[in-house]
Amino acid sequence: MSLISDTQVLFVRAVKKLIRTPILLFFSLFQPIIFLVLFTQLFSVFGSGLLALGGFPGVSYLSFATAGIVLQNGFSSALQSGTSVVDDLTSGFLEKELVTPVNRAAILLGRLLTDAFRVVVQSAIILALAILLGAKIVTGVPGVILIFVIVAFFGLAWSGISLTIGLRTKSAETVFALGGILTFPLLFMSSALIPTSLMPKWMQTVSNLNPITYAVNAVRALVLTGFVWSKILEALGFIGLIAVVTLSATLYLYRKVVS
Repeated sequence: MSLISDTQVLFVRAVKKLIRTPILLFFSLFQPIIFLVLFTQLFSVFGSGLLALGGFPGVSYLSFATAGIVLQNGFSSALQSGTSVVDDLTSGFLEKELVTPVNRAAILLGRLLTDAFRVVVQSAIILALAILLGAKIVTGVPGVILIFVIVAFFGLAWSGISLTIGLRTKSAETVFALGGILTFPLLFMSSALIPTSLMPKWMQTVSNLNPITYAVNAVRALVLTGFVWSKILEALGFIGLIAVVTLSATLYLYRKVVS
């Protein structure tokens, strides 16, 4: 069987699993939805004043924070990749796959495509909920599609981290623990929830080196401003560098496992 056909079969299998157990789809949506529904409403009273000081006059906090919450979902979804591969290892499912004629690369590629698909579906739910709450996306449908591309690419890059931890430790608990350690410091030390100019100086330095900031700025431009290609291309380039590092590590460990 070819790489493409094998990947398609494994991708369809994973999608059917999501359909049969939709809790898997909503598991990582819990925190982003809490942030979207409660956090943005809590800070909406004085959020507009802070945003004006930070260079976003006339912007509601809901519209400002939507980009950051969409990227937060990418983080949460990436954690599921590592735990899923640990489940396959400990349950013996991966071993069963390896004794079939399935293409070895298709096993990993099918999982990565499933991760990207799940991130896009979850991002669509978050954006739809944000619009219902009053947010507006000025770039319309083309902008939404580009947001999906950025978020899916971002999710793939961070899935590489989760998969690497899972393949290296073979422990779902370790994946969750290290994922949590990485997620919230990087999220709060980015432009996801507050303009960088309002942060303490040391935090601004971290934010300017934080890959989440570049992705958030690109998505936020598509939500609030328009097609700012400099930010979009900058985000894609930065995420691409992260993806090369994380997915290379994943591929190295995966080859060790399957051999």
